[in-house]
Amino acid sequence: MLYFRPFLLLSALLLLTGCTPRPPKYFSAEILPSPSSEPPLLAVHVAEKSAVVHMDIEAYVAGVVAGEMPNTWPLEALKAQAILARTFVLKFVSEKDSRYPGADISTDIAEAQAYNAEAVNERVLRAVQETAGLILLTEDGTLPYTWFHSHSGGMTETAVDGIDWNGPEPSFTKSTAGMEADAAAWSAEFSAADFIAACRKAGASVSSCKAVRVGQKGKSGRAVTLLVDGTTVNAARLRISLGSTKMRSTLLTELSAEDGVVRMSGRGYGHGVGLSQWGAYAMAQAGKSAEEISLHYYNGLRLVKAW
Repeated sequence: MLYFRPFLLLSALLLLTGCTPRPPKYFSAEILPSPSSEPPLLAVHVAEKSAVVHMDIEAYVAGVVAGEMPNTWPLEALKAQAILARTFVLKFVSEKDSRYPGADISTDIAEAQAYNAEAVNERVLRAVQETAGLILLTEDGTLPYTWFHSHSGGMTETAVDGIDWNGPEPSFTKSTAGMEADAAAWSAEFSAADFIAACRKAGASVSSCKAVRVGQKGKSGRAVTLLVDGTTVNAARLRISLGSTKMRSTLLTELSAEDGVVRMSGRGYGHGVGLSQWGAYAMAQAGKSAEEISLHYYNGLRLVKAW
């Protein structure tokens, strides 16, 4: 049975005040799984303070959950986000070095996950406390990449097609029903000059855009490539180049170029790989548990208590 752990609240309060409760210890993924161990400590570069703060991993996860998901959402959705956030940071520190000296990871969203310590409330703390130590592992015991996004538009995507993953498709990714209640329709338009510049930034030699259409599609129906006057453009890279808040997804329903303007419409929000946050919301509202929500979006993963 999971139980209340007072140190989480203390750690969160210490973080908010800028205090460092204890020095960091060397982190190693070799501690996993070890249910009797204490949560590992992290040296976190807090971007807002431009300083490294030492905290246990659960305090960090609380800030991530509050940064990635509204703190008023259903508890089971918040708990699923906590499981993913905890797995994410373990994967990060076991593979990478932070760009910030003396840190294991940072609150810089360009490096890792969104983070908002000020939005940590009792609901977020409860979600973290009730999942303390719970992570996702592959069948062979390795840490997966727990990708997630805002809204799938109805169907999630594989990593190779959704985020232009450079390598073989991971065993744990899959295209599956997003479970959201709506399609999250969006529309955007771009000047020909801006669109051409974005195509070039995405690595395509484009000089005009008189005719644009979807080329290759992924399993979910997302555009993997666009054809711009016959030149192939990677859709995932183009989305980042155009701005992910403007071209909200690559699940396009309309695409055209006319009178010097490129117009597009689509469904969903985000790259579409892994967990859909709005899908998690809908599943939680329907009575699904955090475990059911987490496992729905990945293939062959299992929930393990690491400490």
